[in-house]
Amino acid sequence: MEKHIIKIKNLGLKRWDEISLNMYKFTCSRNENTLDEIWFVEHYPVYTIGQSTFIQKKMRTFKNIPLFYSHRGGKITYHGPGQQLMYLLIDLNRLNINVKNLLNIIENVLICTLKMFNIQGVSKKNMPGIYIHNKKICSIGLRIKNGCSLHGIALNVNMNMYPFSLINPCGFKNIQMTQIKNFQLNVSLISVRNMLIKYFLKYLNIYISQKNYT
Repeated sequence: MEKHIIKIKNLGLKRWDEISLNMYKFTCSRNENTLDEIWFVEHYPVYTIGQSTFIQKKMRTFKNIPLFYSHRGGKITYHGPGQQLMYLLIDLNRLNINVKNLLNIIENVLICTLKMFNIQGVSKKNMPGIYIHNKKICSIGLRIKNGCSLHGIALNVNMNMYPFSLINPCGFKNIQMTQIKNFQLNVSLISVRNMLIKYFLKYLNIYISQKNYT
């Protein structure tokens, strides 16, 4: 079996709209030789709204925080420094996997990553994301274009949680958000990134092997 190569980039702290545009350009310009990529990034404070939510287009700020419309699925959420974004620019057709398979991989990766910090995360049916004691610690929002994935996950690590209280995160009323820092004080983004990379590559390889040999 040919080895699958994924380029991993740590982009640092960037504006959401800049990264969103770059993701879209990257996906639109892909060809059969384009390597898959994973982008790690933090964003300056921003609210984003997925395609499943209707709000008047003229709305550009909310509570003095910029608001943008996103091509991803899902509803409104908040991004800010101290939250680890992991954007998955993956050609699903090349790997012979579908969106359901990718979501299953993502959930397993997040649960295993949190376990390394002694945190027991779980997924919930019809409620995308990962939860701890009914509080949400990670949001998942994807878009598929021409068989390739854009966007990905937003894992709360060590951030200002207040802006979440001003919205209904992901469209759910009364949902509470949490973060890794509430369970592990000395957490670093680099340690979280390392675990996410480790388990994503592990589960992707396991799945590829299963697709080819079972």
